[in-house]
This record gives sequence, structure tokens and C-alpha cells, in this order.
Amino acid sequence: MDQLLRLTESPLGQEMVVQRIDIDDDEIVRLRDMGLNEGVSLRIVRYAPLGDPLEIKVRSFYLTIRKSLARHIWVAPKISGTL
Repeated sequence: MDQLLRLTESPLGQEMVVQRIDIDDDEIVRLRDMGLNEGVSLRIVRYAPLGDPLEIKVRSFYLTIRKSLARHIWVAPKISGTL
């Protein structure tokens, strides 16, 4: 398995898969309500001009989250299933 990265360390535009979320229960519930669950694909679309917050695309919608929250989301590069 590839090395896990924090979402804040993820390359801009690369599709990643959420592996785990390490944060307190209230924040996990909020993230899951927004569609961020383990196994979900996402990609960083852009950073704000000063670097915080960041915009991500999850499923078919866009979310903006602060770096302080994004650093608790661990991701790995998505491996395409082509032969």
C-alpha cells in the first residue's frame, strides 16, 4: 500500500482516496454528513490566495474546508483499475 499523506500534503489535482480521519467525534460526524467517508475519492481543486482554506471535489460537489481540519484527513493516491 502507498504511504498515507495528510490531505494538506496531497498534490493539487491528483485523485486521492480517503483512508482515515483522525479527529474528535463531532468533527467526524460533520465531515461524514458532507460526504467525506473512508474509501471516497476526492481531489484538491485549489487553494485560497493565502493558502487557507482549500477547495476539494468530493463525488459530484465541491467543498471548502480549512487546513486545520484537512490535516486530520489521511489519503492515498487512487490506483486506476486498468489492465
